[in-house]
Amino acid sequence: MSFASGRHFLQIPGPTNVPDQVLRAMSAPTIDHRGPQFAAMVPPLLEALKPVFGTTGDVVLYPSSGTGAWEAALVNTLSPGDRVLCFETGHFATLWQAMARDLGLEVDFVPGDWRHPVDPAEVSARLTPETKAVLVVHNETSTGVTSDIAAVRRAMGDHPALLMVDTVSSLGSIDYRHDEWGVDVTVSCSQKGLMLPPGLGLTAVSAKALAASGGSRRSYWAWQPIIEANKRGAFPYTPPTNLLYGLREALHMLHSEGLPEVYARHARHAAATRAAVQGWGLELLCLDPSAYSNTLTAILVPGADHVREVILDRFDMSLGAGLGKVAGEVFRIGHLGHFNDLSLAGTLSGVQMGLQIAGVPVKDGVSAALSLLAEA
Repeated sequence: MSFASGRHFLQIPGPTNVPDQVLRAMSAPTIDHRGPQFAAMVPPLLEALKPVFGTTGDVVLYPSSGTGAWEAALVNTLSPGDRVLCFETGHFATLWQAMARDLGLEVDFVPGDWRHPVDPAEVSARLTPETKAVLVVHNETSTGVTSDIAAVRRAMGDHPALLMVDTVSSLGSIDYRHDEWGVDVTVSCSQKGLMLPPGLGLTAVSAKALAASGGSRRSYWAWQPIIEANKRGAFPYTPPTNLLYGLREALHMLHSEGLPEVYARHARHAAATRAAVQGWGLELLCLDPSAYSNTLTAILVPGADHVREVILDRFDMSLGAGLGKVAGEVFRIGHLGHFNDLSLAGTLSGVQMGLQIAGVPVKDGVSAALSLLAEA
């Protein structure tokens, strides 16, 4: 496609579309990050972020990707040689356990088929007296499978291990309760449900996690200097000022809509997308209806990459590729962040036309999705 009229449809599961009002907020002049105006902005910004995590405790921001927040979670709480329990729910769960190995941790990695969530019974069975932490991906971005974090915590019983959770593709889109569910470290990032460009790593930290203070070497990733500086409205290094402007606006949008309404909107769009998939006669990657993701849908289809290429070329719409073990076997529709019913209708129409042009035998699935949206 040499020229594309209209706006590009970015329907990957992140980075997501950035709202115009967030872009405008980020375009404001940069201010002195050691001045009084910046110091007055930081505390209310952090307070507005806490309900999204479902916490009243400390939250820590880094200029980083979510991968940086992963590393911070590990090096602030654990020491080389410590044993951690991880579950293979998809590509990103696999990457997190690989990082743990790189940092010198001993990893018990429970294999999985990438089509089911973490099994709480496996959590109880695999815990040992030596386990220092349990690492779980809440919503696996590569597969569209959501694990039940509250059930994982219950399965841990009174075991002293820390519970660490990746919410990269769920925070701000799927109901999440750091405090209520007994999570010790929740990691996330800016470019998905928070509707920002990439560049912010986000972490919620329990008192238990702060007290753990592992023996891994750390400097930039250390929590305590950031927490202490934040109390004064500052950071121990140059912060991403304009991303913080955008975060302030994005949080205002989420709280104005209401977090329960945000979560209900995502659930409705996910249900409509699954209705379309069923109408097309295609198969979801996730095999457990209780674990269907509300932020993305991964669809098994022959020639998935060709389908994506056709849709990009003909309709200027980007869909998520299959990653890792499912590369070339699935495409992923992102339906999270700054998104509404008409955006979803356009997305599903483009997918249906693209499937037909690519020679995939599908029936009409869009009508089922539209009926569900109209009823809602």
